Amino acid sequence: METIFTPANEQSIALAAELIKKGDIVAIPTETVYGIAANACDGEAVKKIFKAKGRPQDNPLIVHICDNNMLYDVVKYVNADAQKLADAFWPGPLTIIMPKSDKISSENCAGLDSVGVRMPSDPVANAIIRASGLPLGAPSANLSGKPSPTSAEDVLADMNGRLPLIIDGGSCARGVESTVISVLDDTPVLLRPGYITKEEMEYVLGKKIEVSPAIVEKLKDGETARSPGMKYKHYAPAAEITILEGSFDKFREYAEEHKGEGVYCLCFTGEEKMLSLPCITYGHEHDGAEQAHMLFSSLRELDKCNAKTVFARCPDKDGISLAVYNRLIRAAAFRLIKL
Repeated sequence: METIFTPANEQSIALAAELIKKGDIVAIPTETVYGIAANACDGEAVKKIFKAKGRPQDNPLIVHICDNNMLYDVVKYVNADAQKLADAFWPGPLTIIMPKSDKISSENCAGLDSVGVRMPSDPVANAIIRASGLPLGAPSANLSGKPSPTSAEDVLADMNGRLPLIIDGGSCARGVESTVISVLDDTPVLLRPGYITKEEMEYVLGKKIEVSPAIVEKLKDGETARSPGMKYKHYAPAAEITILEGSFDKFREYAEEHKGEGVYCLCFTGEEKMLSLPCITYGHEHDGAEQAHMLFSSLRELDKCNAKTVFARCPDKDGISLAVYNRLIRAAAFRLIKL
């Protein structure tokens, strides 16, 4: 298959919408990461996403909409918690898990009776949804398990020849996938951290949010994955990553003791000057927003350097930093050493 790689403009947006209406798949920008989009109501179109990515069929896709009118085609009803969150954070990087309507394909939702919905703020994504007139199922536009793409060039590296069209909308503003919260029960549950934080949502809802243990641990055997990013090793470069939790001095000591061919450090910006090993940085310490923006491109850089073993500095575990930790612990296949 020949893949067209084109800048976002009126013509390419119209082409993307036409391909989607015909049951095909298209790589599109969003404010979080690039996604592969298809008509969420068309199970056969959705299957093309799973095939292109090599994605397991039991990993549900988030549905992207452009306005509130489209929401009622996607879900059975919107409860009070969902409405408060949507009013506060849409358009934006928040996915809300609600009861699925019959219009959304079973394939999109991995057979579940629920669906994750979000309204992206990226103008190109919004324009493509609006031009197609359809809710779009869209996971990240990478090979399954690899780091998510935050530029169109990242998408091309993984998806060239696997889909007909990649739309280049520039670098993603946020850099990590959306926050995912379930409002299926009286107590909302945070299933995946992102740019919208637990604390911000608790303020809007006026009540506590439960945090799924699967954010920092492996999903238990037999436990249902209601959100992407819960069930499998994700976001990983070819190298074996180990997170080292502790002070910089202890990190440096451990890394120096284990240096060798193909051994790299994934460290905070500025620390590379104090390490004798080759380093890739992913933002300043305690700056969760910067780390989120840089993390996936830094993980991809490790592949370009042919890194074999990576020792990673451990980010904070609150606010936006929780999203960074969640992605990094999965990229490391839960390998963590407390120094």
